[in-house]
Amino acid sequence: MNTSLPVLITSFFTAYLPNVAGYSENTIKSYRDTFVLLFHFAEEQKLCPRGRINIDIFSRENITGFLQWLENSRNVSVSTRNQRLAALKSFSRYASSNAVEYLDIFQQILDIKPKKSISKTVDYLSVDAIALLLKQPDPNTHNGIRDLALLSLLYESGCRVQELIDIKAGSMSFSVPATITVTGKGNKIRIIPISSNAASIINRYAKTYQISETVQHLFTNHHKEPLTRSGVTYILKKYVEKAKRQKPELFGNANVHPHVLRHSKAMHLLESGVNLIYIRDFLGHSSVTTTEIYARSNPAIKRKFLEEAALNIDSGIDKYSAKEKETLLDWLKKNI
Repeated sequence: MNTSLPVLITSFFTAYLPNVAGYSENTIKSYRDTFVLLFHFAEEQKLCPRGRINIDIFSRENITGFLQWLENSRNVSVSTRNQRLAALKSFSRYASSNAVEYLDIFQQILDIKPKKSISKTVDYLSVDAIALLLKQPDPNTHNGIRDLALLSLLYESGCRVQELIDIKAGSMSFSVPATITVTGKGNKIRIIPISSNAASIINRYAKTYQISETVQHLFTNHHKEPLTRSGVTYILKKYVEKAKRQKPELFGNANVHPHVLRHSKAMHLLESGVNLIYIRDFLGHSSVTTTEIYARSNPAIKRKFLEEAALNIDSGIDKYSAKEKETLLDWLKKNI
């Protein structure tokens, strides 16, 4: 195998990421953007001749400089900074195993630690706020029924905005119980149940817009093209502003974007007593650890876990082994 740097980068993106790692198109685009930014940084700092890729770019000093540049010059968040580092580490592991002559160089990158960030709570809307929001579109108008269907499905399914954009008519099943099939991160497919009310709205919308072909995108713009992320955000914000004028106290100063509806659905499921494992599968998280952020973000939920844990310890202390007690306490430390 030709192990020149350009060939390694090309094979990483065209063969390894999609075929071996099985990464989604969006993840591959994100990785691509990382390399575009890195080469832009290298040119700006004169680390390599214009238009030429040099292995010297991948020194520890240059990569840490790149990460600092992202934060200071590009004003990215710590989370985004760490995502860029993760992309470079993924390439470093690939390059190390396919070009041993670069092993020492790429090991330096693998040794770079992600930057710690302050843990944030998730933004979400109350049930009353969601109910008011869904009353804003006029279902008797052409755009109104589409927007109501879009917002209803975005909340009901808890799907990511890109998952919503990618949904096609054939992904919907209106038989009881109604479901929708979405493709999430890593091309993982999951089937999500939706309420009969939401299914009725979406069915009415599909008939109004004559969406009958299974390959048709469910949500499109005036040009019959799939909605973009910014298009979905625009529709959401339009109705949020309308609802705010009616009951501003329900929304406060929250910056409501499409992912907030996903957070809201997860919180409402948790508040209703739904198990975290089910919520993990519902949202398409790879680990329940990711889902636990919802338990940490709601004071009432945290208090519930504390009270239940206290009752379990007080009433059945002798039933717990030392290992079980240690596991329980470790969970509480992480999540309370």
